[in-house]
Amino acid sequence: MANTNAPNGFTYFGRLEGGSPTEGLTTRLVASTDTAAIGQGDPVTSLGTGYVTRSTAGATQIDAIFNGCEYLSTALGRVVQTNYWPGSGAAGDVKVYVYSDPQSVFAAQATNTAIGFSDIGANINFTIGTSNSTTGFSGASLDQASIATTSTLPFRIVGLLSDSAPPGASGTDNTSAYNRVLVTANNWDRKSLTGIV
Repeated sequence: MANTNAPNGFTYFGRLEGGSPTEGLTTRLVASTDTAAIGQGDPVTSLGTGYVTRSTAGATQIDAIFNGCEYLSTALGRVVQTNYWPGSGAAGDVKVYVYSDPQSVFAAQATNTAIGFSDIGANINFTIGTSNSTTGFSGASLDQASIATTSTLPFRIVGLLSDSAPPGASGTDNTSAYNRVLVTANNWDRKSLTGIV
């Protein structure tokens, strides 16, 4: 059964075995003037100002995975909680909730060509995509063409979704495009000794 091309970013899957449970969300801030829309499942990057913003694919380390936010809406005149930052409409900074635990495991879709069993242990980059403003979900996916041993790539492939999901579930056909794999942090703020200024 072929996989469906429906990227929805990085979905929290669990934690690597062997570590103490620290599954809570970390609070960060997005500046109210930041016009980059951020969907649930998008990677975010720390800025030298103390804020975070939606990541762009490249060799820059990321901070975490966005899971939602709250802000005082200028249109509604009250605080709203949502899994999507539209890039405008906040009176003041936006409080965001992120998965920053470097032991977290996420499920994500391959951009096109299937990622195979032999790729487990390699590092990989992502494509950011466009967030869905209706559902609030990210459009990010994993860039299969970037698979390498390069230490600056933000994710490490640790498994295939087919090893954990029911047979026939979308994303579990590892012989066709758009399969889903499990990744964890590689080049992330909490795994790096280099500070951000």
